[in-house]
Amino acid sequence: MIIVTGSILARSETFDQVLALSLEHVHRSRQEPGCLSHAVYRDVENPLRVVFLEAWQDRAALAVHFAVPASIAFVKAVRPLASELSPIHIFEATRTT
Repeated sequence: MIIVTGSILARSETFDQVLALSLEHVHRSRQEPGCLSHAVYRDVENPLRVVFLEAWQDRAALAVHFAVPASIAFVKAVRPLASELSPIHIFEATRTT
């Protein structure tokens, strides 16, 4: 399983737009093959930051996700609305029981 984290720090005047675009991106991404979970959260310590937490079946599914035109369009749309885009972190995880 592949875990992905990232965040966007919006400006106060753009937060609602960033959140709406983020929710749209999450809802669309959940329908992609190999997506195990895809969520966006509001940072309780910095309410202008939205944080993404994703789980993908494998790196191939994640590579397809990054190449989807709507994913590319999401990044292009939020970039000018953000005061900061954090780096995306990708982790390989093994599920244990």
